[in-house]
Amino acid sequence: MSSSIAQLAQALRERKTSATELTGQAIAAAKNRAGLNALITLDETGALAAAGRADAVLARDGASALAGIPFAHKDIFCTNGLRTTCASRMLNHFVPPYDATVVEKLAGAHAVSIGKANMDEFAMGSSNENSFHGPVKNPWDTARVPGGSSGGSAALVAAGVVPFATGTDTGGSIRQPAAFCGVTGLKPTYGRVSRFGMIAFASSLDCGGMLARGAEDCAHVLAAMAGHDVRDATSANRAVDDYVGALSKSLQGLRIGIAREYFGAGIDAGVGAAVQDSLKQYEKLGATLVDISLPNAALAIPAYYVIAPAEASSNLARYDGVRYGHRCADPKSLEDLYTRTRAEGFGAEVKRRILVGTYALSAGYYDAYYLRAQRVRRLIANDFGEAFKTVDVIAGPTTPTVAFKLGEKNADPLAMYAEDVNTVAVNLAGLPAISLPAGFSAGMPVGLQLIAPAFEEAHLLNAAHQFQLATDWHARTPEGAA
Repeated sequence: MSSSIAQLAQALRERKTSATELTGQAIAAAKNRAGLNALITLDETGALAAAGRADAVLARDGASALAGIPFAHKDIFCTNGLRTTCASRMLNHFVPPYDATVVEKLAGAHAVSIGKANMDEFAMGSSNENSFHGPVKNPWDTARVPGGSSGGSAALVAAGVVPFATGTDTGGSIRQPAAFCGVTGLKPTYGRVSRFGMIAFASSLDCGGMLARGAEDCAHVLAAMAGHDVRDATSANRAVDDYVGALSKSLQGLRIGIAREYFGAGIDAGVGAAVQDSLKQYEKLGATLVDISLPNAALAIPAYYVIAPAEASSNLARYDGVRYGHRCADPKSLEDLYTRTRAEGFGAEVKRRILVGTYALSAGYYDAYYLRAQRVRRLIANDFGEAFKTVDVIAGPTTPTVAFKLGEKNADPLAMYAEDVNTVAVNLAGLPAISLPAGFSAGMPVGLQLIAPAFEEAHLLNAAHQFQLATDWHARTPEGAA
């Protein structure tokens, strides 16, 4: 399904197709591309029922742009009556009694969910190899990873199964898979999208967003997802901008900051060349490139991998075999219940991060690690603040390399963590960022990342959309795409 949301919406309005027909096509495509392992749960019955309701709405005037459009939810969003696993054995049979706010909002727009996308367990990973349900494969090369943790969502969009999918981004988990799979991925400002019903990894970093073919599609989806939610104490109480209306603005005079730290050692030559070519395209569109520095960028990875595991250690303490989720058989004591339930229920990467986080929060180490990381976090946010006094957006490669081979980095966690080098700082500062296709290196997609000040998603989407009007990287699809 390579058509954009706007194209599909027009076809629905003109009665050239129906929501039921589009949903049937998406379900068929999902089955045809089952080898990608991008879906955990295919909700065929629920999807066709929702499509029927969408067709009834489309028969009347006033339907939203998303009405009747099929999509997939990352399996981290709670769905009432539909299994939500977070790609973990711990929640393999968990069926929530309520919907996440993101689920409610998209259902309210009459978009049609076909099921739940695969992901790294509890959103912990950069390759989507940490899933209890097995790794997802990249549609461009099935011997390579799709990126993580929203790898299933990215693979479904890249393969043309659905025009968009929801995702979450704690340290790059929307943008990195978007770059690896050649699609567009938007991480909004922290607090712009409600976290209610989104299973927590690191509460001060988690952010809901989406992956789609292009920035215009992301604008339509964000318009439906964004807004204040009284059920989420971190939700921003401010008006939602007209994201779609802002797309057509000229980029004449746009100041793009080029952070030298994003083009340093470790960046693959082909990735760097593709991004530099994209920046030249921005100059043709009227933008000005400005050299800037983010002095504390090198500290983002160590700070993130203290703060995020610390919050994970706290959040995942709730999975103890008592209230819900996996429970070990025949526990001999309360300690035995806790120990065996958690040992059986969590995968290796989740256990590693819990151990790191618990250590960082322990007596005697809190000040040395966690408190110091929080101070570095403030320095990183200040760097962005200073940069945005002279530029409108900041640009650089989304990832230092293209998608790597399945299993290539599993034996070296630090090498895996280094894949997030250009993305984690955005989460530490709570800023919006987007990854958009910007060319190819060694036959694999390259992502360009744009970062904006807080709540400037409209300007970010405008900058991305105007680039995509002038290029066709986002329209390229892998062989066999639906």
